[in-house]
Amino acid sequence: KMDDDDDIPQLSSHTLAALQEFYLEQQQREGMKTSQGFNQYSIGSIEEDWQLSQFWYSDETASCLAREAVLAAGKGGRIACVSAPSVYQKLKEQDGEDFSVCILEYDTRFSVYGEEFIFYDYNRPLDLPENLLPHSFDIVIADPPYLSEECLQKTAETIKYLTKGKILLCTGAVMEEQAAKHLGVKMCKFIPKHSRNLANEFRCYVNYTSGLD
Repeated sequence: KMDDDDDIPQLSSHTLAALQEFYLEQQQREGMKTSQGFNQYSIGSIEEDWQLSQFWYSDETASCLAREAVLAAGKGGRIACVSAPSVYQKLKEQDGEDFSVCILEYDTRFSVYGEEFIFYDYNRPLDLPENLLPHSFDIVIADPPYLSEECLQKTAETIKYLTKGKILLCTGAVMEEQAAKHLGVKMCKFIPKHSRNLANEFRCYVNYTSGLD
């Protein structure tokens, strides 16, 4: 009796291995999302949406900016992240530290973070919930979604409304003059990196003595 398996086309072992790996990765990704151990705050737990002009920072950059924010906010400080979700996620990873944080973001996928999420559209810079009091944050970290003066100017209104004084702005190097004009911030030596390389050179700007120089 002939071996029935002979007619079945065989995939090369190489293709098979690649396929298995692909499915495994997919399962792991899905599994991670449902398993207890999954860190919902890790960068990439919500994927970038380029149509919303989203680009996450590299892990190193997000950590560095989060550290700076905590130091600048001081003990029991309040930190607002405006359109800077990867810094928010890094701050949340340091749970138990003595500070509180809010995320103002257009992308409603971040509403999974509950009460700390505030829907934010830079076109309506002061359309904010009543419980978000003026000058109630020790530091505001902002990364306006677009490199345009209009976007910076409108985001600046929000920043100035929220902050008690300290501002940490991340935007393109080309925005240096506008950043100084609208927010009185100066470029730092620290160069933020993104998890994917961007065509535009990115820089950080502050209006206080920071650890980013």
